[in-house]
Amino acid sequence: MVGAIARIAPHHLDQLRGSCAEVITPADAGYDDGRRLWNAIHDRRPAVIARPSSAEEVAAAVRFAREHDLEITVRSGGHSAAGLAGANGGLLVDMSAMRGVETDPRTRTARANGGALLGELDIAAQAHGLVCPTGVVGHTGVAGLTLGGGVGRLQRHFGLTIDNLTAVELVTADGRFVRATETEEPELFWGLRGAGWNFGIATAFEFRLQPFGPELHRGVLTFPASHVQELWGIFRAYALRAPDAVSCIFGLDRAAPDAGYAEDMVGRPIVFFAWNHSGATEDVERDTAGLRQSPEPLTTMIASVPYLEVQTAHDLAFAWGSSRSFINSHNGNDVRPEALDELVRLVDDVPGEATFSITALGGAIGRVADDATAYTGRDSAFDLSADSSWTEPGLDQANADWCRRALAVVDQDRTLGAYANGNSDAGPEESRRIYGDTKLGRLAALKREWDPDNVFHVNPNVAPARDQ
Repeated sequence: MVGAIARIAPHHLDQLRGSCAEVITPADAGYDDGRRLWNAIHDRRPAVIARPSSAEEVAAAVRFAREHDLEITVRSGGHSAAGLAGANGGLLVDMSAMRGVETDPRTRTARANGGALLGELDIAAQAHGLVCPTGVVGHTGVAGLTLGGGVGRLQRHFGLTIDNLTAVELVTADGRFVRATETEEPELFWGLRGAGWNFGIATAFEFRLQPFGPELHRGVLTFPASHVQELWGIFRAYALRAPDAVSCIFGLDRAAPDAGYAEDMVGRPIVFFAWNHSGATEDVERDTAGLRQSPEPLTTMIASVPYLEVQTAHDLAFAWGSSRSFINSHNGNDVRPEALDELVRLVDDVPGEATFSITALGGAIGRVADDATAYTGRDSAFDLSADSSWTEPGLDQANADWCRRALAVVDQDRTLGAYANGNSDAGPEESRRIYGDTKLGRLAALKREWDPDNVFHVNPNVAPARDQ
């Protein structure tokens, strides 16, 4: 980092300051706050932080980084699981000065700036009884979530975030301004929907909105993990035919104290069924009956909650800049009985607050052709995910190792694709696992066209195709 700063003459930094709303270096008082990422296990120290307030200023920052051979990273919400919204010694383009969402209830559309957060989009849409399916934490960036596909609570009903995306405006590696839609630069638009960080810095998004709200109907049932085989059979059979309005998760966890469990269950492995029903109140009992035809639960929670309240319920638990987190995931269609038993054993011995979850895909997600976007795996039934959170820095490696071991247990159950935003590991093999060979080849050709020097590589990266 020191070397990078030394190569930049003061008058060059002054030039950047003249073309960007705010520029922060390690000598400035706001540097430590400016460099923090959501996931506290990542401690990045960029040489320069540029905080543009317009697309023109984003372009100026990109040109400056290239002129001075600085690695470029981009942060909208900073929620990258792998800490990719920052790098040591490079230039961090911090989009937080470009917040804001505008909605048009007449056309049921929204325009979100490149630094907008999910909470802004949720609030702006719900003001008109509308919604864009997004993620599950309000202070996540719209950009990072969308460019990776966009998975959350409403996607089986309304599709992935990218399925509701109609346009992206971005600054490319050579400082050009480009608008991509189904008809303008359609191949680029294809790549932006699932691998979008590879092609530029997004400065604005346009979305279709769907009528919805204001309440989401929710339920959680918990059971002893000794019934895991029976419970998985019930859940899988239900999930494969569930109504689109129901999103549902099969999870393995440990019974927490003060959560309504009998004393002899506290700390022991449990199975849970969790669901969100985004349809009419009168349909909830009928539509979720299949999940309630199960053994007697240990605990039951069923309620209807305002959608905006649900969307911010985890904002404090996943507080920005203090959480320590790791996650690994891939797609699958089933889980073998022996794998379920091994996962129960793993959950019984975790270093942090770790869970293994199996989230139902399908519904509207699966009705889009897999080759329609760069996002891969629409034919898969489930997302299989191991994740952990903790507070003690000394437990970083133990928790990462636990998540990797847990996902390895279901490696034989893997199908094509993995959610890019649901993985804390990064590298060429991870990109291959996320996109598969066929799409990786198409993306590499697109990368060669739009970013042949791989300027935007601090992401789930696709290397440019080599000249034949």
